[in-house]
Amino acid sequence: MRSPFLAFEEKAKAKPDAAFLKAPESAALPYAPQGFHISYGEAFDTIQALRTRFGNVGFGAGCRVALLLENRPEFFVHWLALNALGVSIVPINPDLRPAELEYQLGLAEVELLVTHSKTAAVLSDFSNPAVRVIIPGEDIQPPTVAARRQHGEPGDECALLFTSGSTGKPKGCMLSNAYFMTLADWYVTQGGIAWIDEDCEVALTPLPMFHMNALGCTALGMIVKGGAIVPLDRFHPKRWWQSVKDSGATIVHFLGVIPAILLQLPKSPAEIEHRVKFSLGPGVGARHKIEFEERYGFPIVEAWAMTETGGRATTTTARDEYTPGQRCIGRPRAGMEYRIVDDAGVPVTQGVPGELLVRAAGPDPRDGFFSGYLKEEQATEEAWAGGWFHTGDLVFEDEHGLLYFFDRKKSIVRRSGENIAVLEVETALAGSDALKAVAVTPVPDEIRGEEVFAFFVKADGAGTDPRAMAEQIVRDGAAQLSYHKLPGYAAFVDELPLGSTQKLQRGEIKAMAANLVQQGQAMDLREFKAAMRKTTRHS
Repeated sequence: MRSPFLAFEEKAKAKPDAAFLKAPESAALPYAPQGFHISYGEAFDTIQALRTRFGNVGFGAGCRVALLLENRPEFFVHWLALNALGVSIVPINPDLRPAELEYQLGLAEVELLVTHSKTAAVLSDFSNPAVRVIIPGEDIQPPTVAARRQHGEPGDECALLFTSGSTGKPKGCMLSNAYFMTLADWYVTQGGIAWIDEDCEVALTPLPMFHMNALGCTALGMIVKGGAIVPLDRFHPKRWWQSVKDSGATIVHFLGVIPAILLQLPKSPAEIEHRVKFSLGPGVGARHKIEFEERYGFPIVEAWAMTETGGRATTTTARDEYTPGQRCIGRPRAGMEYRIVDDAGVPVTQGVPGELLVRAAGPDPRDGFFSGYLKEEQATEEAWAGGWFHTGDLVFEDEHGLLYFFDRKKSIVRRSGENIAVLEVETALAGSDALKAVAVTPVPDEIRGEEVFAFFVKADGAGTDPRAMAEQIVRDGAAQLSYHKLPGYAAFVDELPLGSTQKLQRGEIKAMAANLVQQGQAMDLREFKAAMRKTTRHS
């Protein structure tokens, strides 16, 4: 099996003049205001020169180098040059706090960090003499760890990516060359409405390269197919469609609430003058998906995967029809074995939500998955209890073999013995015209175990009485939700905490809710909904 560098080398030698990295002027990138265009051949020459520099001082298999280069061209050059030597990269989120950076670099035992700027915010209070910080072009000091060799093999660690850490400190997922090639292979062979042609596609992403979607699907997928990558610095709503149009993108990627944000924009010519064939948009709300496809004229492909499962255990809707308005995550890929079980590990009946357990078919159930959590062997084995990887995601299956996402197991509100999916509650409440966004989370309750808490972001022009608005939202929600699923607490906020991929930060939301209830600053709606229940019974 090839490595990312060998896949790139093959395309660079076959099509040296083809576009590898590009961005239009309309993207308004702070480091390239006029945009840029780099061919495979140009990048290959730069990569080979950098490979020689790192190799000459002793870097190779067994070494790790941290990259704080955002989505800039320098990131891709360093990744592939280091990959050619067998070196693993640790992509750094620029939004980390210094203490979080210290933790990640310490866990990874990184000696060298390459950054575009030594004055980057995350480095402002960072001081660790064990980590050398350089910018591209500066002298490279030899590593203290002797390299095993200076070429990559399938089982070598290609990258160390960190989980979100919503229930504790982030875990470092060790991801091999084989992992990434398996993920790219799944991405480029989905087929159906996600068909990808050779040497002509242009994939645009606002997602960061410390995310497996951007690194393994967009970047490596385009390398495997000889396509071009348009790596935006982040998601900018007001210039999104112009950037999509001017880049010639045929594929776009996004996650979370990005479609909902775009749907709030006024119409513009660029939003229908693009060349996009499809978008990969895991986690998009079902209602927003319908509106988005109708307005912008191309489908959103829903999919499911985790950093731990990579491309060996993943699903896609690219080849199947399903009922609009449901959170269908599609059909499992060939070679993926799965079970859907209850809390006791017993398979559930069709249509009933249960935890998704996955593994690879064949003699090695972990083939193509992550290599493990760095320095957390016990956590790795617990995740693989019984020979199956426990995803923590609740799904159900229909009669056609399609899977539907229900919720994260840890996001479930366990109220008086009833399991309430926060996603279901959010979807129902989001239909209110008074709201721009909503997020739901569990909070402790002395009597019921847990209660439903809702955060509301008020829509422009909505009312000024928060209590009255909250009660009306709950009243409207009762048309779709059972009594026990309605919010017992609520609070209005200016915005929801979102990560760099525009995904809700569930851990932060949960902590915020618990703090507001504890301090008596949340609106207590429990008596209101109880009274509403009595009224409904007597009417």
